Amino acid sequence: MIRILPYLAAAVLTAASAMAQDVEQAARAAASQLEAAQIQLSKADAARDRVAALTATVQAYESGLAAMRDGLRAVATREAQLKRDLEAREEDIAQLVGVLQSMSKGDVPQQMLHPQGPMGAARAGMLVSDLTPELARRAEELRAELEEITTLRTLQENALLTLQEGLSGVQTARTELSQAVADRTDLPKRFSEDPVRSAILIAASETLEGFASGLSEITRDDTGVPAPVLDVPKGELALPVQGTVLRRANQADAAGVVRPGVLIATRPQALVTTPVPATIRYRGPLLNYGLVIILEPQPDLLIVLAGLGQVFGDVGQVLPSGAPVGLMGGDTQVADTSALQSVERAGNQRPETLYIEVREGDATVDPFTWFSIDKG
Repeated sequence: MIRILPYLAAAVLTAASAMAQDVEQAARAAASQLEAAQIQLSKADAARDRVAALTATVQAYESGLAAMRDGLRAVATREAQLKRDLEAREEDIAQLVGVLQSMSKGDVPQQMLHPQGPMGAARAGMLVSDLTPELARRAEELRAELEEITTLRTLQENALLTLQEGLSGVQTARTELSQAVADRTDLPKRFSEDPVRSAILIAASETLEGFASGLSEITRDDTGVPAPVLDVPKGELALPVQGTVLRRANQADAAGVVRPGVLIATRPQALVTTPVPATIRYRGPLLNYGLVIILEPQPDLLIVLAGLGQVFGDVGQVLPSGAPVGLMGGDTQVADTSALQSVERAGNQRPETLYIEVREGDATVDPFTWFSIDKG
């Protein structure tokens, strides 16, 4: 009995209970977010500005789904840790269970017998009385860990159902948003695009810099609508998409290519919005950047967003802050049905990337001189 006690001392009941509560609270909070998004979607049809309502709904779904995935990964991590701990202590646990069973099955007269007589029996009794509370405590810790595994598995099952409902809801919201944007006719236009001159410029441009420099020369029919006013201080713009920074400006990629913009990893079909009021200067395929939308928040300032799977709006339209400008590409079904995969594979669930470049006049600048990011 004395030999096995040090091996069982690693179990900490209080910490385990606290972690289980934190994981459960996070999962419940994420479920609440998804429920609120569902309610928001049902009210979007009656909203005066349906595009704005659906944009907020998609963003609410994305936040809730991200929180739910994080909670599920935390659950999987904790369950795997408990299983590893129990497997590593399997032999010691078996010995503990055997000792407890032998103590409970023996008759009292037999337990009092000792080869050294009454004094030996007394000493043995004192030893047992000292060890029994400790053995009981270790047994209680083991029981708590087993109960925690059961709770975590139940939490996973319930969370998966909520996740599936959320995935269905966000897909519906995205579809309705695309249609609402296509039906929108209330946005002012500063100018209209000349398709022929745009095509010539694209064919003649070998770099993004060359294309951006020629943008001002391919517009016509100025409507007299004033340029939008940049109402957010420099350095405080929100990123246009939820994601993680993969590469900063002028940081080489795996092939050694250096670009002046930043690369953001996102989930498939993530919503992309404009962080400030801006005019659409260009939208469509460009060079090797995929689908691109170029925004002009003010004269001589361009924000280039490249790598989208779908773009919204028309060239010349003046968008309000927070307006949707497109969706990232990717297959949401493939990415989202694997939300309960192991932690080792969970880090590979953001296959889409958004490239952001900022140009002041004819020069590129570090986008993070304009955008604010979470330093953590």
